[in-house]
Amino acid sequence: MSRHPYFIGVDNGTQSTKAVIVDGETGSVVGKASESYGLIEGLPPGHKEQDPSVWIKALKRTVRRALKSAKINPHDVKAIGVSGQQHGFVPLDGSGEVIRPAKLWNDTSTIKECNYLIRRLGGKKMVIRLIGNTVPPGFTASKILWLKRHEPENYARLRTVLLPHDYLNFYLTGRQVMEYGDASGTALMDVRTRRWCKKIIEVIDPKLEERLPPLQGSDMPAGTLRREAAEALGLPEGVLVSAGGGDNMMSAIGTGNTREGIVTASLGTSGTIFAYSRVPVVDPEGEIAAFCDSTNAWLPLLCTMNVTVATEFVRSIFGWSHEELTEAVEKVPAGSDGLVLLPYFEGERTPNVPEGTGVYFGLNSRTFEKAHMARAAMEGATLGMNYGLNRMRALGIKPEEIRLTGGGSRNRAWRQIAADVFNVEVVCPKIDEGAAYGAALQAIWTYLNHIGEKATIQEITDRFVELNEETRTRPKPQNVERYRTLQKIQNSLSKRLRGTFKRHRAYLDEYVT
Repeated sequence: MSRHPYFIGVDNGTQSTKAVIVDGETGSVVGKASESYGLIEGLPPGHKEQDPSVWIKALKRTVRRALKSAKINPHDVKAIGVSGQQHGFVPLDGSGEVIRPAKLWNDTSTIKECNYLIRRLGGKKMVIRLIGNTVPPGFTASKILWLKRHEPENYARLRTVLLPHDYLNFYLTGRQVMEYGDASGTALMDVRTRRWCKKIIEVIDPKLEERLPPLQGSDMPAGTLRREAAEALGLPEGVLVSAGGGDNMMSAIGTGNTREGIVTASLGTSGTIFAYSRVPVVDPEGEIAAFCDSTNAWLPLLCTMNVTVATEFVRSIFGWSHEELTEAVEKVPAGSDGLVLLPYFEGERTPNVPEGTGVYFGLNSRTFEKAHMARAAMEGATLGMNYGLNRMRALGIKPEEIRLTGGGSRNRAWRQIAADVFNVEVVCPKIDEGAAYGAALQAIWTYLNHIGEKATIQEITDRFVELNEETRTRPKPQNVERYRTLQKIQNSLSKRLRGTFKRHRAYLDEYVT
């Protein structure tokens, strides 16, 4: 049996947990497993919650199954890295027990708390000066204030604030810490100084700072595997646990996005585009998140909430397979003969339109067809992401290559649309485990430095991240021009409808929900 060192990457997502076993000599994935789960059902509109115990069960099962599929000696595992869905609020009491289910990144029930925080701090621009970001509903700060306002008994028990990946690290190591990348998505930390912001903390609760865990660098281990967790996972006690990070930070590592010029676009349920930067990139308008990454640099990022959401709605309502969807899209010319979709089915984050709904514009006798609606859905989601990419360009990000991940990246029609809309070559990595693979690579980096074999994260990603050149897609100039015009139309529609969206939400609140 080979005595290669092996590393485990775990990705705790909204819909599933994945675990991969990576060979530390070759970077190949030798074993993997996943487990699906859902949200807590029956909650009011806008509330998205999960019980963290579900994550722990999935962690145990996926690691054990991945080890079994890899057929390796567990004693050859040297380190574990954990990726987690960002922004989720895991409240712990003084005994380290979870007080209530975690409110997740896509929970939009805290809009009033966001508005209160921004108003108390002197407006959006002042908030950006304080922390480098604004306070959208997805971030953690408003969730903490929501707990204080709506569940004071639970808030009185609060002793520690953790994020999902921090909670898994706590289970693994017994230590409560937070690394800079994931912490930068709380709206509690100044991303430029990497310190908690006292002013925003005091608006929520002057005693909140003592409930926040210590911050640490991304190259520092979170700890080592404690005995109970080791037994549950089938691993030896003392295995190193890296700092881990948010899923976007780990996806950046997993796609080799550790140098300027490389950009990652994730076409999943939601959509994210993010880039590596050696300096903070702060958007004075607050549309681009000024995150830290999980390599001790920065990760300017945009997030849209509706990507495969749009195409899956269309595919489901027409009863199509994935291939039938692709074939339908390919029958329609670029631009869908003028049919445009605003894909705000779950509200929207970039641009910030939480009350938004889906809108088809340009329906007529020519475009009222299944195939046109399918292509417009794919294009609309991509144009929505490009709105943010254009904002990133205005802030100095210069994409030379975009690496696609997520379910949408497997669709050949979507890859061409992405290349044409973004006007940049796109390509998929060979290993499409994204965040889980990135977590394993971070674990390798941490382990090598821990044992004295100094290595940079760039050296590790250059060595291990390979691209699938068969997926490389170049923009078609004639399509690029069409999409530039369509982008202006979608942007204009979005701006003009925002007041209507708010009135529509008020109507729903009164008569429907």
